[in-house]
Amino acid sequence: MAGRRGEDYLQLFVEEGDWYDRIVLGTLLPGWAWESLPRPVRAWLRNYIGGVLLYFGSSFLWCFYIYYWKRNVYLPKDAVPSNKAMLLQIVVAMKAMPCNSVVPTLSEYMIQRGWTHCFSVISDVGWPLYIFYLCTYLVICEFGIYWVHRKFHDIKLLYKCIHATHHMYNKQNTLSPFAGFAFHPLDGILQALPHTIALFLVPTHLMTHMLLLFCEGVWMANIHDCIHGEVWPIMGAGYHTIHHITYHHNYGHYTIWMDWMFGTLCCPEEDVKKAS
Repeated sequence: MAGRRGEDYLQLFVEEGDWYDRIVLGTLLPGWAWESLPRPVRAWLRNYIGGVLLYFGSSFLWCFYIYYWKRNVYLPKDAVPSNKAMLLQIVVAMKAMPCNSVVPTLSEYMIQRGWTHCFSVISDVGWPLYIFYLCTYLVICEFGIYWVHRKFHDIKLLYKCIHATHHMYNKQNTLSPFAGFAFHPLDGILQALPHTIALFLVPTHLMTHMLLLFCEGVWMANIHDCIHGEVWPIMGAGYHTIHHITYHHNYGHYTIWMDWMFGTLCCPEEDVKKAS
């Protein structure tokens, strides 16, 4: 879409990227440390710093709320993960974060080059089409993430070499919000790819895409807290905890629909022993 509108339209994407740079880098770093960097490098640095801040901000706040402020309200004392377990999750996540920041950086570069179907303002397509495109984008992401995640389990070599890193945390007293990004770098990259692939398949509002990536960070912390929210059809922590226990159920991301469609759904109310 953008490519058909010429360089002037693509400049809107560049300016939006510069705006994101000023929000993150301009707030945290002196100008000499980032303003002279090439745009892709600035975008990676911004995504990396933003990802680290989001990871620690959402995880620390949620851990404080459920483990200390509401101690023994949502989880019994023996279900609270140890500080050592959470520290190990932080170490794994920090090792992966530089690589995980590459995917949104490449996406932004391709958007600014006009290779995707992104649009800059909602008025370009109107609200009805915007909502339709957004729903289509989310379905593509749900489908893609489901199958990437499922194949990480189905293909033993992929599981052993890549996905097993995340499944070191499989019990209620080891899972925590900090486990949300405790992935092997390739794991995080491959599970993030559907967000980028969708940009080539359906017109996508750039700011909405960025906001969804932000929500991704918050969501990953939430689904590893072992607290079942019971909001249908959301793939909450109750479903995801079962995934960590059985290994063969609930591969979905935001919703349970893909698991329901492809026969891998196991509800928290069901007997986990039967599921395994």
